[in-house]
Order: sequence, then C-alpha cells, then structure tokens
Amino acid sequence: MPEDDSESQVEQATTRVRFPGISPRAYEHPVDRGALATLRMVPGFAEVLKVLSGFFNERGERLMALGSAIRVGPSQYPELDRLRHECAETLDVDPVPNLFVTRDPDCEAMTLGMDEPFILVTTGLVETMDTEGTRWAIGQQMGHVLSGHAVYGTMLHRLLSLQLSMSWTPVSALGLRAIIAALHEWYRKAVLSCDRAGLLCGQDPAAALRAQILLAGGIDPAQVDIPSFLQQASEYESVEDIRDSLLKLRNVELTSHPLAVVRAAQLQKWAASEEYRAILAGDYPRRDTDPPGATWSEDVKSAAKSYRDSFVASTDPLAKVFAGVGEAVSDAAGKVWSKFGSRDGD
Repeated sequence: MPEDDSESQVEQATTRVRFPGISPRAYEHPVDRGALATLRMVPGFAEVLKVLSGFFNERGERLMALGSAIRVGPSQYPELDRLRHECAETLDVDPVPNLFVTRDPDCEAMTLGMDEPFILVTTGLVETMDTEGTRWAIGQQMGHVLSGHAVYGTMLHRLLSLQLSMSWTPVSALGLRAIIAALHEWYRKAVLSCDRAGLLCGQDPAAALRAQILLAGGIDPAQVDIPSFLQQASEYESVEDIRDSLLKLRNVELTSHPLAVVRAAQLQKWAASEEYRAILAGDYPRRDTDPPGATWSEDVKSAAKSYRDSFVASTDPLAKVFAGVGEAVSDAAGKVWSKFGSRDGD
C-alpha cells in the first residue's frame, strides 16, 4: 500500500466513531433491500439456492484460499490485519472474518462463504490503494458480511462457474440465466449499500472518493478535478435520448458492480446526507431491536419510495419508466405480503 502521513492516521483513529450493535439497515440502500426482496420471488430461486448449498463444498472454497492465497494475520500483512480488526470493531462484526490476499493485477475484493464468510482482496487493490482507501475497501466487505450478502454473492459466484460448464444446456439459456441476471441486478444495488459501510469504517468521504477515482481509472487522484469527475455522473444520469437510455441498460446488463463514476457520486451524496450525520452521532437502528419477520414488507415500501425519488430526480426517459414500474411492482409486492401476513396472523 502507498504510505500515508502517520500523524494524520493517529489523529483520525482517535476520533473515529464505533457503532456497537449497528443493524445493517442503518446503511443499506433502500433499492438494495427491495431488489433482494424481489430476487427471493424469482421462480426457482429457492430451489437453486438449496441445490447449490448441497452441490458445492464450502470447505473446499476455504481450502482453496488457504492453499493459493496469503492469509492476513499479525505476521503476514500486519497493516492489513490491523485494518481488518478495526473495521470489524467499528461495525461490531464478530467473529472477525478471515482476510486473504490473492495475486491478481485487477483492483478487486469479494466476500465468499455461506456459513463462514471470508474476504479476498487482490494484490492489485493492495498495491493501488493508500491506507484509508484500503480501509474503505475492507470496510465495504465487512458490510457484505454484516448484511448477509455473502450467501447470495457466493451463489452468484458459483452459478457463473456452473453456467460455463453447462453452456450447451437449455437450463443455462433459460432458468439459470434469469436467476443470474436477477442476482447481478441485486448485487449492483448491494455494492451501493456496502460502499456506505466502507465509509462508516473510515468516516472520511474524501478518502473514499480518492479510492473510487482510482477504481474509475485514476492513476494519481491529485490529477483529477473532483467537480469535473462528479459532473460526469450528472451528465450520465441526465441523458434525454431514449437511445442513450437503452445503451445504458446494455452497459450494465452483465456487470456485477455499478459503473464507477456513478457509484462514486452516489456515495458522496450519502456522505452529505442527514442520515449519515445521524449515524455518526449514534442515532442508528440496532440489531437487537430489528423487528423479526417484519422486514420484508418494510423493504418493499422503502424500495417503492426510492423509485419515486429517482423519478423526481432523473431526466432519463427510460429511468422514469423503470422507476414507475419498480414502484408499481414494489407496491404490489407489499400488498401481497400484507394480505398473506395478516392471514398468517389470524
């Protein structure tokens, strides 16, 4: 990792806030929760999840990491080990997930494992990010752990591997493909959530923005004009030609992450929000007060509100169409849930 100024690091560490018992709902993007609720309704989803859980040996995946990557600890990448523990402590994640560094020039990080999630980061990420950028990246993965995203992220990882070996079969072209598309759509929203978790770990919006500039193609963030960079996101979101809207859909159809510039703008918007300031002040939902069994209905309502907000904010003609469709689907799902939920309570 490139070196940071040690004095500023010490000062930041003494002022960084911890969030005991924080619920992932504190930072989760409303469309993430709505997309996950919708994902669970995809035909065949539950059956595929069940089959994958038995078909793949999770212990084998952990052994692969153990045998092919470097496990971070006090004597191996001690600086990363410190960041791992500090991020887990900030978000109150226990037990602390294992962290592995794997050889890959791309800047990537992922969380795998349905029973015991572990984190993989690439050498490309470690070599590119400074200390606070790495903290944001590790904190983002801690957010995936806390939100339970590892289950569905692992499912996506396994299905992509399975699809390659079954490319000639009808199930690959139909059912499997639909589930993978739904998983991709959800995961793009989940990344927006966990970008926020990474920010809560570092509590430095400027450092998070520098990290995202690097992910977008910046070699030296000092040579990138931040207002111009964020203006790119504004221009991307404000197209008025339906042809551009269709091209935007094609751009993200098979991607697992939101587009880098748009993603950075989303996080900066949240960093400037009252919601973020309230969390830093200690006003956030806690795990021990999360209502059991009542979150699905809240999720679809929250998603519907998010779609309404996107309709108001966007000038993209297709985005407005999908915002309306998304709101309608979320509202319908909420009504179905309310109907069956009240019936179960009779």
